[in-house]
Amino acid sequence: MGRQLASPILILLFVTASVSLFLGDATNSIVIGAILLVSVGLGFSNEFKAERASESLHSQITHQALVCREGRILPVNVTDLVPGDIVQLGLGTMIPADLRLLKTNDLLCDESILTGESLPTAKDPNPVPDGSGLADRASCAYMGTVVHSGSGTGVVVTIGSGTEFGRIASGLGERQPQTEFQLGLRRFSFLLLQVAIALTTLIFGINVLLQRPIIESLLFSLAIAVGITPQLLPAVVSTSLATGTRLLAKQKVLVKRLVCIEDLGDMDILVTDKTGTLTDGKVSYIGPLAVAPATTPDQVLTMGLLATEADYSAAKDSVAGQNPLDAALWASPPAARLTPERFTRLDLISFDHERRRTTVLVHEPGKGEQLITKGAPEDILALCRPTTEAALKMLNEQFDAGSRVVAVAFRNAPGLRQITQADEHDFTLAGFLIFLDRPKANVKASLDQLQSLRITVKIATGDNAKVAEKVCADIGIVSGGTLNGADIDAMSEDELVAAARSASIFARVSPEHKARIITALRKSGGSVGFLGDGVNDALALHKADIGISVDTATDVAKDAADVILLDKDLGVLAAGVGEGRRIFANTIKYVLMGTSSNFGNMFSAATASAVLTFLPMLPSQILLNNLLYDAGQLAIPHRPGRQGATARSCTLEYRLHQTLHAAFRSHQLDL
Repeated sequence: MGRQLASPILILLFVTASVSLFLGDATNSIVIGAILLVSVGLGFSNEFKAERASESLHSQITHQALVCREGRILPVNVTDLVPGDIVQLGLGTMIPADLRLLKTNDLLCDESILTGESLPTAKDPNPVPDGSGLADRASCAYMGTVVHSGSGTGVVVTIGSGTEFGRIASGLGERQPQTEFQLGLRRFSFLLLQVAIALTTLIFGINVLLQRPIIESLLFSLAIAVGITPQLLPAVVSTSLATGTRLLAKQKVLVKRLVCIEDLGDMDILVTDKTGTLTDGKVSYIGPLAVAPATTPDQVLTMGLLATEADYSAAKDSVAGQNPLDAALWASPPAARLTPERFTRLDLISFDHERRRTTVLVHEPGKGEQLITKGAPEDILALCRPTTEAALKMLNEQFDAGSRVVAVAFRNAPGLRQITQADEHDFTLAGFLIFLDRPKANVKASLDQLQSLRITVKIATGDNAKVAEKVCADIGIVSGGTLNGADIDAMSEDELVAAARSASIFARVSPEHKARIITALRKSGGSVGFLGDGVNDALALHKADIGISVDTATDVAKDAADVILLDKDLGVLAAGVGEGRRIFANTIKYVLMGTSSNFGNMFSAATASAVLTFLPMLPSQILLNNLLYDAGQLAIPHRPGRQGATARSCTLEYRLHQTLHAAFRSHQLDL
């Protein structure tokens, strides 16, 4: 309820009602009080309904942890965790409870949310001295922190409000930063307040100079001040947003905060990943290609299975927690015939988004120790001895066909028991693992919807540039150029701003690259949305004007997003954008109609009071007239968008929306 009274317009109404009551004008006070009750009541009612609807949708979005139960690794909702559960941690995992670590492998956790330290903290299961501070408890992992790199397991010690994060959160009131829409409303309301104060002062001064009763002049001036403002603006805005929330919920779009709907509608550039958005997201394993002379395709597959973070004994039974490529590899029929269990894993360097590879040290009876690495072909080839032209030709043919390719390499490492990144060198390329992720059947229609809304779609992917270009060509995206991660590294900020605006594809990009791209596009004048679902997308989601994720995304991505799609479909997103624009258009309609009508009426009444020997209208008449007029405007938020609009009409609406939006934010609306 308190949020409703934060509007400058409602503050003006409250002050005016109080002054009228103090001066003995009960009629004015009652009318203004009725306006306040209607505005606050409608605002509270609509926000309450919208928040209930939002909570209902939130219940459909779950955070899960990988827990060892009944001898198997199972995904379990974090709300179902109990002390004593054994939790498995991997890259990008948000710690679901306070844990005592049992095993770690190069585990680093980002604990800045608790300690304020920007650098990740190294974790070790060895005990720490009694009385150690929060930042020094290396053997513990805390709820709300994030796995920066590495992996590990831990036992749940404390859950919920009893955790370190829970104790801090319970003592804080969550205050969300204001969006551009909220800031625009506030600036516009203050502009109206300034106009009302100036006009009130002027009218009161004129009436005093005309030797009219002071009390009567003051009440008339206050009525003019109230009458010139669109009193139900807060109610109209909340009604529009609440209506939009309910409509979006039916279209499988969850908006975390009501005001984010308008920011969604303001978007004119969408940067999205490729997998699962333009493609089905169901990666299929096609087969291995051997490159090394003495290596067979089955050996390439075996090495690929070995170079995963999954436990060999359990990976065939469950793919829980594995990345899509490894899951597809283990789920393939050839994997069931092989026996990687004969190998003993000695050490592991987990995958991260900078190295883009996983490296393992294994021991095979009778053959000794071997180092195997698997990852992005460009990064693996850089660690290998010179590769034949035939191998490079084979790789390029797969890229040209739109296949996703993972390179596998090895070297003998006799006597080695532990490995570091310094050991990743002098590999021999064994071959390639070929995967395919087909374009979605309806993606072309979804892209046409976005184009009709004047939204430019750009692709940011960690995949190879040729693969991304092939997918875009297959679905009809006309490329404006491709930038690789290496190209972005070589550019200054100004150069990137110019290049990012024209480029359509950003390939082999890291999380930092994505964030730089979003920043550059915003500097170029666009309102940028970013759609991502991985831990490597969290930084870009924070940087975008509107961060968009899906309910199947990682915990980090869902927490960083402003909007969550319950169906990862660009058509759903297009519907959300259209709804955001409808809400803004309806709000502007009320503002334009209300302010123009009120200003005309009040200016006429004020002018007449200066030339007539009596007041043209009683204060109560002015206020009652405005209340009845504004009540009729409450139908505006429920005005539906036009169905079947042509591309041209959508373009005209978009241009009007952008023009009004710019004027609204800079309070240049013609009053």
